[in-house]
Amino acid sequence: MSKKKIIFTGGGSGGHAVPAMVLIEHLLKDNQCDIFYIGSKHGIESKLAQENGIQYYSILTGKLRRYFSLQNIVDIFKVEIAILQSIFILLLLGRTGAIVFSTGGFVSVPVVVAAWILRIPIFIHEQTSRLGLANRICSRFAKKIFISFEGTRKFLPSEKTVFSGCPLRNDCYNEAISIIELAGIKINDIKRPIVFITGGGNGSLPLNQLVKKHLNELSEKYFVIHQVGKNFIDEYAGYKIKNYLPIDFVKSIIDVYKLSEVIISRAGAGTVCELIALGKKSILVPLKIAQKNEQFHNATEAKKMLDSIIIEDDNLKNVNLMKVLQELSSKTKINKLNSTEKKPTEIIIAEIKKELE
Repeated sequence: MSKKKIIFTGGGSGGHAVPAMVLIEHLLKDNQCDIFYIGSKHGIESKLAQENGIQYYSILTGKLRRYFSLQNIVDIFKVEIAILQSIFILLLLGRTGAIVFSTGGFVSVPVVVAAWILRIPIFIHEQTSRLGLANRICSRFAKKIFISFEGTRKFLPSEKTVFSGCPLRNDCYNEAISIIELAGIKINDIKRPIVFITGGGNGSLPLNQLVKKHLNELSEKYFVIHQVGKNFIDEYAGYKIKNYLPIDFVKSIIDVYKLSEVIISRAGAGTVCELIALGKKSILVPLKIAQKNEQFHNATEAKKMLDSIIIEDDNLKNVNLMKVLQELSSKTKINKLNSTEKKPTEIIIAEIKKELE
């Protein structure tokens, strides 16, 4: 008897691709299903799938826009071709004993539509507190919808919506901390309270400028690890002083979170879910131009669960960062996620296995 098949799709950003890879990692350990991935040719999902040895199929991608653009006309044809490509791939893999699991992004829509045409069950996961356009479309075809935040439920049909949380790496649920060495400094040995500031892998100009403004005060009280982004590292390397470490990209970010007293960050869904799982004190600066202001809503969820402080982009220039840090230090520390609770990966995989029985 042939194995059951799970065909993952979703990508365009790490926020969509990483939760899929977390689920895939757990499913591969069980070795009960064959795993495949359909995504874009050059998206991050392609790189991650190939690094994990997952059989990968690429299709054309057309962006879904909420505004008028002549490119929409071209992309309509791309989406139509992508649906045909997806139908062909799904038929090649076989419809029997298969499900399609989408984590969102433009590339997922043709795959989900193709699965619906072929009557293959569709599961989707929404990472943010507000549905993205791709998942809003895909939710109409889905048999089951998993959500990261309970507040998202009101936007979806209750009978097929499951609050699971966001699939996170196992590192978020244990106390172990690896030995971290950044630019020759052993972070584990630092005695001062650590403040970790990050605008993501590419950095954030407003956050970087905030640090520059308060650099001397910050370095007097804290050890500051500042993920500035690859485009800013040349400039910020010149500001390096005692107790201030600018770095382009932090690889072992969960361990740095664990070692830090406070995290100052944008409010992407993955980051917010990781901070909630770790119970970390945080100052969140939602990206103003994010679709449907989704980062602000993500930050609001962190405020509910962690009592995080939210600073909006427009107010950032006038903020006294030292005063905000002092306010945060007076707040009660939140306990991390109970290790006995069911984890998001366990909830989702249990539902997948139930469907494939």
